[in-house]
Order: sequence, then C-alpha cells, then structure tokens
Amino acid sequence: MNYNNAFADFFKSSFDFNQVFSTQRRNIEALTAVNQAVVEGAQAISRRQAEVVRQNVEHMLKASKDMMTTGTPEVNVTKQADLAKSIFENTLSNLREITETVTKSGFEAFDVLNKRVAESMEEMGKVSGYGATATTSKKK
Repeated sequence: MNYNNAFADFFKSSFDFNQVFSTQRRNIEALTAVNQAVVEGAQAISRRQAEVVRQNVEHMLKASKDMMTTGTPEVNVTKQADLAKSIFENTLSNLREITETVTKSGFEAFDVLNKRVAESMEEMGKVSGYGATATTSKKK
C-alpha cells in the first residue's frame, strides 16, 4: 500500500471549513433563540405569580375586613370556610395556568433545538461528503 497517496488524497479533500463555521454560527443562533424563549417563559411565569399573590392578598384583606365589621361568629366561620375554598380553587386554577406556561415554554425550546440538530446533521453530512453518499445509496 502506498501511504504517500493516501495522505495526499486526504489533504486534497474538499472539506469546507466555511461551511462548518456557518453551521456552528447557526447552532449558536439556535441556542440564543432557546435561551430567549426560556427567559421569556420565566418572565411570564414570574409576572403571573406576582399577580396571583396580589389577588390573593386583596381577597384576604377584603374578606378579613368584612368579617371584622359584620356578622356573628357563626356567620364568620362560614365566611372563612368559603374564603378558604375560594383561595384553594383559585390556587389550583393559577397553578394549572402556570404549569401550562412552563410546558409551552419547554416545548418551544425543544422544538428550536430539535429543528437545529436535524439541520446541523444534514449540513455536516453534506460537508463531510457522507450526506451525498447516503442519499445516492438510498436511491439505488
């Protein structure tokens, strides 16, 4: 075997480093988009949680004021039970909404990454020459 020809053929390959750098640039852009989606999701969740806390505090203050100013102890116990039930139901509803936001944000990030990985694999296959070979061999 002639090793000189093997190395000569290796260095003659048409490996396109510009394509590799371009692929990596697009990978970084995809990661930036993922980070942006995650940050936006986290901000939306934080805003919603702050709004929920504010609503619960207002609701409790209003109910407390109402119980202190009017009613008998028996009526106030009923109001407290209603208040606890209302807060529990609102908390479950808000938790469901926040969970949906987290899930949506995660899926958006995953979709961006999944699409980019598929594109990157295809690009690297083309750069390395395996993509064209694999495509050609499948057609046969």
